[in-house]
Order: sequence, then C-alpha cells, then structure tokens
Amino acid sequence: MIRNIANGEISSVASFPAYDRQKLVTRIVHLGCGAFHRAHQAVFTHHMLEKTGSDWGICEVSLFSGQTLIQQLNDQDCLCTIAEKGAEQTELKIIGSMIDALHPEFVGQQGILETMVQPQVAIISLTITEKGYCTDAASGKLDVNNALIQQDLVNPTAPKSAIGYIVEALRLRYKRGLSPLTVMSCDNVRENGKVTREAVIGFARLRDEKLAQWVEGNVTFPCTMVDRIVPAATPESLEEIAEQLGVYDPCAIACEPFRQWVIEDNFVSGRPNWDVAGAQFVEDVVPFETMKLRMLNGSHSFLAYLGYLGGYAHIADAMMNPDYRQAVLDLMLKEQAPTLTMPAGTDLFQYAHLLIERFSNSRLKHQTWQIAMDGSQKLPQRMLDSVTYHLANGRDYWYLALGIAGWMRYISGKDEQGELIDVRDPLVDQFKSIYRQHGLSVDAVPALLAVFGNPLLANPHFVRVVSNAYQQLLDYGARCVVAIR
Repeated sequence: MIRNIANGEISSVASFPAYDRQKLVTRIVHLGCGAFHRAHQAVFTHHMLEKTGSDWGICEVSLFSGQTLIQQLNDQDCLCTIAEKGAEQTELKIIGSMIDALHPEFVGQQGILETMVQPQVAIISLTITEKGYCTDAASGKLDVNNALIQQDLVNPTAPKSAIGYIVEALRLRYKRGLSPLTVMSCDNVRENGKVTREAVIGFARLRDEKLAQWVEGNVTFPCTMVDRIVPAATPESLEEIAEQLGVYDPCAIACEPFRQWVIEDNFVSGRPNWDVAGAQFVEDVVPFETMKLRMLNGSHSFLAYLGYLGGYAHIADAMMNPDYRQAVLDLMLKEQAPTLTMPAGTDLFQYAHLLIERFSNSRLKHQTWQIAMDGSQKLPQRMLDSVTYHLANGRDYWYLALGIAGWMRYISGKDEQGELIDVRDPLVDQFKSIYRQHGLSVDAVPALLAVFGNPLLANPHFVRVVSNAYQQLLDYGARCVVAIR
C-alpha cells in the first residue's frame, strides 16, 4: 500500500471529517505531537468541530525527535486515523482537527516561534512528559541547572526547551503588544497548570522581571486531567489498521474507546467548546487529577514494573494472572482510594472496576516497558504521596511499597533472567552509579529513595517496608511476591 489517506480510497468502515477543514485556522499550537495527544486532545477537538462548525485548528509541533512523523503528517494534509479498539470491535475515525505540523529541522526555531505569536493563537498546549517541564522534583521550582534551561539562558531567542519556546513566544507577544494567551498542560503531572506556571514564570524572571510580571498578570495556566489508554504505535498495529482502512496511514494510532478530559475553566483569550465533545469544565481539577494519578497511573506503574519483571510484555497479559489482577484491585481500593477526597457522588469502587476492565482489554497491546519509562519523574505523584497519607494515619501500604520496590528492581538494568533492560529515565546514569556501588542488594534502597529528595527517606518504617519488599523480589521473583497476599 503506497497511497495515503489524503488521496487514497478509504474503506467505508471509516468516518471522515464532516466539517469544512478549509475554514480552520491555527488557534492552538501544541508542543509534543505524540500518540497520546493525537488520540486525545486532537480527537476531542475533532468532535467539537463536528458539532460546532467553529474554526479552532491545531498546529502540531515536535521540538526534538519526531521529524519523520511531522513530515508524514504534512504529506497527508495532517489527517490521521484513530482506531478505537473495544473488547469486541474497532471503530475507525479519520480526524481533521490538525491543520499544520512543524519541526525545527524544517522551519527553524524562528518559524515555530512566529507561529506561536500569530495574533489569533489563543492556546499553547503541551504533552511533553514530566521531564519536559525542567522542574526540580523536591522544590517544584524551575531547575536552573537543567542542561536545556542552561542552553536557553545563554541563547534565549533560539530556545531548545519547551519552556524556553513558550517564554520567548510570550516575550514577542508582549513586545509586539499582542493579546496574552493560555498555556495548557495535558500531561500526567500533579497540578500540571501550576507546575507549568512555575516553570514559565521562573524562566521569564531569569530573563526579564517586567516580562515575568506581565506573564504573571495576564497569562493563564489551567490545570487539566486527561485519560485515555494509548499504546505506542508498532508496525503490527499500523498494518492492522491499514488492512481495515484500505490504505496505509503511518500516523495512525490505536487506543481504547474510553476518553476523559476534565479542564479548569481558566482561559484568557477564549477556548473551544470541548464540552460538546464530552469534556468537563470545572473550577477545581485537583480531585479528579489526583484520583486518576493514584488509581489509574499508580496501578499502571505497579503493573509496568512488576509485570515486566514477571515476564509480561503487555498490561493485559499481566491482568490475565489472577494474582496481579487482585493485587491491582487491592492497591486501588485499599491503598489509593482512602487517600482521596472526591466530590459528592463519585463512586471509587465503580471507577476501580472500570479500570480493571480497561486494563484487561487484550486488543490493546500496551507495553509494560513503555509505561515503565521515566519512573523517577512519575512515582512521587503516583505512589509516594499516598504513602505519606498512610504513614500519617497509621495505615497499611504494602502494595505501594511493593510497587516502589518493583521500580527499584527494574532500574537495576537486568531482569530476573539476567537479561538487560533498556531503562529510559533522565536519572539513568545516577541509577547505574548506585548499582555499581551497591550491587543488586537491599543496600541500594536508601540511595535510590534519595533521588526523590523526599522526607519519607527519614522515616525508618517506610525504608524498612520498601527494603523488605525489595528483598522479597530478589529472593522469590515478582510473580511469587505479587501472589503473597
């Protein structure tokens, strides 16, 4: 198959955009054109356009890797196939909300910046992963020692980091007397709007105090909660979609049917009516965000580390083991749910069982290795915050401790059969140094906990429980330890 979705014969099983794409203009510039964004925010925007006929188009930007994807999107008029794979059937949607795609290699840094400062642009949105915010895990402030931030301080008008791009774009808008805009994080980061605000204003202040004051008084940073399981594309998933679609789409993404988006309604220059597509606008996102981070993402991390160590390549594979299935349910209901304060009417029991059903979707090939990436950035909000609650209330937290120990065992770089693990984490060199010093031994536990800069390290009970779980993983292996309770 050589024809693409922009000029090929599309199977009748796929739905095509039912709105006039020619009227769309770039009102959203999105940094981080990954699989999740295309299957989530771009899909919500697509369905919003179907219902409203408005002109909110998205310009996609990849700042680092992703040159091939950006070129492929442009080659097919930025159309993209989304395959929503339920337990029994797949629904194909060709979405049209993306109208341009940029990369510094093709248009240069100035080309991207000039797009960001176009007068009609009202939102800069982000899916850049936790490490992309360049913040310090302990303080939550901008990490001025971050290598990208250091580069951007030396040459701020030709930035490298997402934060550097945003601040330079805001400076240009301020200098040219243009309207402010909204910067909206869509990453799985606790209070992501506040994190983004800290990073952006922190960097602006290092450049120009007047600029920082303008940003502080005019730019808004809403918090959001995003939810959809979106495995990384593979040659197999792309070929499967091509067989159903009738043409090959290199930008296609497979995902689950479920999608959720909760958004703080805090937009300074207008916003799309995403609520008509199922999004929920609220005053306070934090309860929903915390629920998702702890119950869904925390459980995903538990399954990723202990599943990978147990020999399971995919989340659904691990869920076929009744011990893993029960452990994850107990983690959610006994150790994560009690830490949450939710609005009236929220049914956490029902939410947990829905997650079990979603994790068990065997038609989604969600790799444990993929979820295991960047654990040093994810575990504080997914597990460590809950541990703090349990220590303060004298409650049991065995599964949380086991998940943390599973992360430690995983980042040793060797699995239970002695095979190498491709560990992806911004602190991977630090992990290697710790393991060179201590070996595959419980002695490594305090040093590994210290990377979080977390006061939990000073709690002897916590260190003892994690050390016990880690030693059990060394002695018996992940499958046996998960089955203990």
